Amino acid sequence: QVQLVESGGGLVQAGGSLRLSCAASGSRFSINYMGWYRQAPGKERELVARYTRAGTPNYADSVKGRFTISGDSAKNSVYLQMNNLTPEDTAVYYCNARISRLIGLRWNVSDYWGQGTQVTVSS
Repeated sequence: QVQLVESGGGLVQAGGSLRLSCAASGSRFSINYMGWYRQAPGKERELVARYTRAGTPNYADSVKGRFTISGDSAKNSVYLQMNNLTPEDTAVYYCNARISRLIGLRWNVSDYWGQGTQVTVSS
């Protein structure tokens, strides 16, 4: 079984910074991509940023120029550096990974989610 473990959330003032981390663990798996979603109260979950080793990272328009996603393949980890935070960034942030697992002689592709980490930005 693959698990995603997140860390780095917290409370900051507007204009501050946070760095989120997510690490995938398990066996017999290959990561297709990893990324970050967020969900504010009463709103739908939305994509924040997505990282692939071979491709160009994708960002939501609302975070371009402020957030940076990066990865460490040796640690099966993805990071989200968040700068110049605003109250509109307040949400629960979820790590997401699309992972291929070897089940017997076949590959199975599934999405995995972290437990979520709270980011709160005060005005």
